[in-house]
Amino acid sequence: MPPRKRTRGRVRHVLRWIVSLAVAALLALLAYGWLRQHPEDTPWAPLDLARPIGMFTGRKLAALGEDFPQCRALLDKAGVEYVALAELREGARCGYADGLRFAADDPRITPFIPARLGVACPVAAALALWQWEVVQPAAERHFRMRVSGIEHLGSYNCRRLYGRSSGDFSQHATADAVDISGFRLADGRRITLVADWRTGGAEAAFLREVRDGACRVFATVLSPDYNAAHRDHLHLDQADRGAMGWRSCR
Repeated sequence: MPPRKRTRGRVRHVLRWIVSLAVAALLALLAYGWLRQHPEDTPWAPLDLARPIGMFTGRKLAALGEDFPQCRALLDKAGVEYVALAELREGARCGYADGLRFAADDPRITPFIPARLGVACPVAAALALWQWEVVQPAAERHFRMRVSGIEHLGSYNCRRLYGRSSGDFSQHATADAVDISGFRLADGRRITLVADWRTGGAEAAFLREVRDGACRVFATVLSPDYNAAHRDHLHLDQADRGAMGWRSCR
């Protein structure tokens, strides 16, 4: 090959290399700018309950089980009023040291029925975000009104899975789970899992939307689609599954 052609070939190669680097640098800058504006979609950014639910929100919420002060600080920053519960120990496997109860008069939190629901702090943080970002918007879309109350079957219960006499303990044994059975609308209507899950229409669509939204903020969500034991409630928990943080949504 003549020297002139070889030189032109090298120049084209260098130019392609420079253009590739420039494009990569531009994409990196755009990605960096986008991630700075969407910290909820980055694994390293601190959790902020004022931000929308992102790709890593659920993992960050579950990780709060290791840091009660940080969990409380997040609720404080979000303006959530609560009462910290006294530490409870019941045998070797049951109890909690991070329990709390939402304040009854907090306008930011939809009341729970029955009142005085106590849960572990990571569950409380997820419940708050679920109400704000999922439950109330879904009620507005389907019924043109807000939810005035959330019905539940309780949280803390020192028992094994499915009440068996042996095997693993339930997340309820540490107040890291809550069972949601229904919702009350502002006009007094009740929407319940047991009555409305399979009926079709707006009620069933609403229940599935709040179930799917819960999957974004809880480590485990079990619904009537999972098995007969959950025919009347949504089981929501913050099981600690380590660094991988795999999730279960049924």
